[in-house]
Amino acid sequence: MKLSGSHILVLLFLLLGGLYSYSQDLLGPKATVDRNKILIGEPIQLDLEAQVPAGSAIHWFQLDTIPHFDLVDRGRLDSSAVGDQVVYHQRLVITSFDSGSIVIPGLMIEIGGKQIYTDSIPVEVGYSSFDPNKDYHDIKDIINVDNPYVQYVIWVVTAISLLSLVAAVYFARKDPRQVTRSREPIIRLTPYDEAKKALDELKKEKLPEQGLVKLYYTRLNDILRVFVLHKLNMSSMEKTNEELIMQLRQVNISPHQFGQLSSALRMSDFVKFAKYLPDQFSNDQNFDIIESSVNILNEFEE
Repeated sequence: MKLSGSHILVLLFLLLGGLYSYSQDLLGPKATVDRNKILIGEPIQLDLEAQVPAGSAIHWFQLDTIPHFDLVDRGRLDSSAVGDQVVYHQRLVITSFDSGSIVIPGLMIEIGGKQIYTDSIPVEVGYSSFDPNKDYHDIKDIINVDNPYVQYVIWVVTAISLLSLVAAVYFARKDPRQVTRSREPIIRLTPYDEAKKALDELKKEKLPEQGLVKLYYTRLNDILRVFVLHKLNMSSMEKTNEELIMQLRQVNISPHQFGQLSSALRMSDFVKFAKYLPDQFSNDQNFDIIESSVNILNEFEE
């Protein structure tokens, strides 16, 4: 049977249409951000989405690291059916401490054995604006204010001093052995028991459910700092979280545990300084990370 030119064109059209339809099924993955300009250290939402035919084998994006960006929160992977398609979606919270024009590179997903990359996304990371032409507001001088109660304060201080002197003489004459016998033994907790007790009390208070998310992360952060100070003799109280993370690099813990602990500490900074409000799943997850880190660090000698 001899095919005419019109028949050949129809066959080519149908073939190209099928290829285009198949390619459209694989071109579903995309990555978007809620804004392309942020301040340094400010959180940004990265949404990943893929629409694939139902029953297709899919290997989701590998999101261990993104160059020049830190992963703050890894949201759950959701899926929903739309006709004969399945839509996958995941929302992440990331940030960057590198200023300038930074690009989120194309992220790879594998669908039906075929690797597909999303488009790259440019993000401007800068500092807060500062106008050098504006006048500085100098510190005002101290204004003296007459206080009519000064004379009463002097009398109160004098009375307290006399009472303190009488008390000192009384206890100086008292038999020190009697004082020693009357004291109850002081039970001192180990750094580990102290941290576990503080974590149990924090969990029972349910601060996030009361809207006290900032206080919750501050308490959680302080529990870890006190434990590191008492257990590992590291000067952790006056350090920033980034400095504390650098200190904990010296401790021989697994990269996975260290990465989780670093993310939990950075989450605390975002809540306290960037007013970020994580969901309850993230709150519970960060609590578990701090608790497991205390358990692991307790195995190390001082």
